[in-house]
Amino acid sequence: QVQVVESGGGLVQSGGSLRLSCAASGSTFWYMRWYRQTPGKQRELVAAISSGGATSYSDSVKGRFTISRDSAKNWVYLQMTSLKPEDTAVYYCNAEDSADVYWGQGTQVTVSS
Repeated sequence: QVQVVESGGGLVQSGGSLRLSCAASGSTFWYMRWYRQTPGKQRELVAAISSGGATSYSDSVKGRFTISRDSAKNWVYLQMTSLKPEDTAVYYCNAEDSADVYWGQGTQVTVSS
């Protein structure tokens, strides 16, 4: 059974940093991604990483966020720096294997001005 569990969210001041973690289990995942969503808006892709380590970022976080993974453990991390109030959202981890795409329950990140 596949499980995807995020952790590490919280409240931080503008300009601060947070590190999100995502533990995925039950399969071998080719791609792992971080999305975020605010009320009334569509879920937005923030960052992605392949099993080979290739990364991509949305323009809104490029240069501030870094995605990394521990493939042996199926863990993925999102290091967030220079946080802005507009980064406030629920952050979701997404793991893709050869059959399906799986989502975690989300973790709240709040950036105060």
